[in-house]
Parts: sequence; C-alpha cells; structure tokens
Amino acid sequence: MIGQQSLIPLHSFYKDQVFANKGQQTYNEGSFFPVSISEYNLTSLIKDSTKQYYDATHILFQKHLIDVKGKDYHLKISPAIHFGYGRDLADTITRNLFQNTRGFYVEGDLFKNFSFSTSLFENQSRNTQYESTYYKSNGEFYPLPDSTYSGQNAVIPGAGRTKPFKGDGFDYAYAIGYFVYRPFKFLRITAGNNAQFIGNGHRSLFISDNSYSFPYYRIDWKISQKFNFTYLRGRQTNLLRRPASGSVEAIYENKGYSINYLTYKITDKINISLFESGNWSKGDSITSKASHPLYYNPIPFISGAVLNKTNELSSLIGLNIGCQFAPKHLAYAQFALNNFNSDKFAFQLGYRGYNYFGLKDFMLQLEYNYVAEKTFEVGNRRLNNTHYNMPLAHVKGSGFQEIIIRSNYEWKRIYIDFSAVYYITKNHSDKGHLPVYNTQTLSSESIVNSSTEIGYRFNRMMNLMLFANWNYRQTSNSINPSSSTVNIGLRTGFMNHYKDF
Repeated sequence: MIGQQSLIPLHSFYKDQVFANKGQQTYNEGSFFPVSISEYNLTSLIKDSTKQYYDATHILFQKHLIDVKGKDYHLKISPAIHFGYGRDLADTITRNLFQNTRGFYVEGDLFKNFSFSTSLFENQSRNTQYESTYYKSNGEFYPLPDSTYSGQNAVIPGAGRTKPFKGDGFDYAYAIGYFVYRPFKFLRITAGNNAQFIGNGHRSLFISDNSYSFPYYRIDWKISQKFNFTYLRGRQTNLLRRPASGSVEAIYENKGYSINYLTYKITDKINISLFESGNWSKGDSITSKASHPLYYNPIPFISGAVLNKTNELSSLIGLNIGCQFAPKHLAYAQFALNNFNSDKFAFQLGYRGYNYFGLKDFMLQLEYNYVAEKTFEVGNRRLNNTHYNMPLAHVKGSGFQEIIIRSNYEWKRIYIDFSAVYYITKNHSDKGHLPVYNTQTLSSESIVNSSTEIGYRFNRMMNLMLFANWNYRQTSNSINPSSSTVNIGLRTGFMNHYKDF
C-alpha cells in the first residue's frame, strides 16, 4: 500500500482550492501550510476526470509528465517553467520585460508512510522599474574597512539573491526539497528546505512564502480530535557577509528560528491557534555561538517572556482564528505582537466565499491588514523578523494599512483571476526591516496595485497554464514610477512570487 504524505504546493491556486471545501469534510486544522495530502486529499478533489483517448492528452490534462507507479512506490516528474514576455506601457524607456524559468519538479511516495520532493529553478528576468528598485534595495551587504556595509546585487521575494543579467536584468537560481515521514497516524515529521505559510488569508502576519525557503525540521502532532500542535525549528539567514572567512566566498550571518503553534478546534468549523515565533542570536559578524537552550522549548510564550528585552531573542506572538460560518463561507482573523510591545502590533480581518450565483469554482476574498510602524523590527536589527533580507511575514514590512480584493473563476479550464490591493503607508521605508541600518527615505503615500489575468489551465496537477495579464500600479508619491504592464506566457505554478506591493 502506498501512502500520500507529499505536501500540497503553496501556490495561491492550491490554497484557494483547500478553503473551497470541495470534500465532505471542512478543512479546520489551523492553516499551517504546507499541509500534506494525507491531511487533506486535495488531489482527488481537483483532478480532471474527463475521458482522454490519447496518452499525450492524458499527460497534458491530467498527469505529471512522468508518472511511474509500482507496488511500493510512486514517482512523478514534471517540468517547472515560466516563459513570459511583456511591456510596461507606462515606462518611458522602451524595453521588453521577460521571465525565463526552466527547471523540474519531482515528487515521490515510498511504502505507506514516506514521501519526498525536490525541485530546481533556473531563472533570468527583466522586471518593471518599481519591482527592480525594490529587489535591489534588499540586496546582500559586504563589510567595509570603516565598519559600514555596502549593498550589492538584489533579492527577489520567494526566489533568493540574484546576479546582474544583461545590464538591467536578474539571473538567479533556487532549489527546494523535503521529506515527510509519518510513523503514526497522529504524528508527521517533515524536514528539508522549504517555505511556510500560516493563516487563511492572502497575506500572513506570522510567516509567509514571501521570503526565501529555509532549512528546517517540523513535527505535527495531532494530540486529540480537538488539539493539534506544530513544532518547527530552522535556520534563517541575514545577507551580511562576514568580514573574514577561510572559504572562497565569505559566509553569511545566520540566526535560529523557532515556531510553536497550538490549535484548538472549538467545533468542527471553528478553530483558534496560539502562535509564537523567535529569531535567535547565533553571534555577530565576528563570533558564532549556539542558540540559547530555550530555543528548544516547545511551550508557547515562555521563551519570549523569559528572554524579553535581551539580546538573545526577538519573539512574535499571536492568534489565528478561522470560522466556517456556512459551507462555502469562511471568516478569519490574525493578531500579532512583537516582543510583548503594545506599540508594535498587527492585525488582519478577512473573508472567503465560494460558488456565488451558483457558479462552481468561483471565489471572492476580502481582506484588511494593519501593521503598525516598526512592528517587525527590534533594537538588534540582526534579529528583525526577516530571512534573506526579506520580511518573513508581509512583503511590505511594517507601517501600512492594506485592503485586498481577490476573485477567480474557472470554467472548462478557462480561468480569470483578478486582484486589487490598496495601501496607505505612514512613515514607511522598504529598507526598515534590513539587518543593518541603511539611509532611509520615509514615505506616506497611497498605492493601488491591480492584476487581471485570463488563461487556459491545461493541468491542475502541475498548475500548467497559458496566460495573458495586465498589471497596473499607481502611487500618490510622484517620485515613484507608475506601471501598466501587459504580459503573455506559459508557466507552471508551484510557488508564489509576490509583485503586489
């Protein structure tokens, strides 16, 4: 017997499907993604069951490119691609925009309780001016003789650091992978290099896939029918080069990362979760050390309370709430507090609804996010809530309000996807979260960022789609450029890469 412990990809398409509750049982497990197929068998709920008469169309519409199954194993391999071409109509410099991604996605099951996955992505891209400016502002830092740092290269959300490509483009590669072992029905152990996401919304105020994947191990324990507990420990990276190293290239500074997450299912449709994360000191630019012993403590809020206002830890505590008040309607909320400081808080209120007007595969989402100034920042900037110089939670960092409207609909593989984001920022800086102080220009502005995409989804297993989209961005700050971009292309969607900032 072959089990399916593989993890559902983090792309918004798959998360939207999980919350659609297409099965008989409502998803009510606390929303710590990625979840495994054994926990919520999304594959069987979204598979294309139309009759195919040729092997080629069977693969194109319903399977992975390579799908080999035996008595005690199942191996699936697919290409991971994104070939896109576009033009920013608001750009005064005539230049073509593009995304060129080639890679592979592998997923395997062995016996009934072990699964694994690995994937590799090689990329070159040229992006809009507002995207490129943001990516470059979060690049890696090199030490200078006067104890300051110089910035180089760039970092792309969810995809890591880059190198220059053809003058104004980016060249970057990244890999993710994990294995899942489920020795007992109530216990699942995951380890690898992957992103995480907590919450029911488009955004998370705890941790999201906005930042780069990181090495971790994670234990999911189903304590009872009412209680779940997740214990995660990992390593985060500040893109600060150490001043001296015996290796060819100076290494980066690291910090420990921890999550304790306890979910209580009040009913079969309402859950509330206690959240605690920690960024743990592992030294500075000269020295390295082990994390504090409380790094391994599994009890929420203890470590943060004991080590509050020390140089060992910056903690983030919070609540995540989900209420399925009708079969296709979900209300949700989050609240986060940094280092028990009442001035550094964030909250989220949201709603998801499905199958409006009797339309199957129609989704509407409304969300409001508020993040106070410097919520994800602390006195020791190396312990900010970041990884790879990117915010761990929201792509915008701190100091803003946000209203989100998302909707999508699919009919016979033809889909339309719409999103609109409205920001109001106050004393905000896109560099405020960085691990070293950088000259900052504070802004207070309003931003509209919208995207409309239509396409043809060939395959839900690979999320393979032919697409055309229009992205529009306008800001009240005359210094920042507006953008009106059209794109066409072909891509597989396993991961999110956020551009709505």
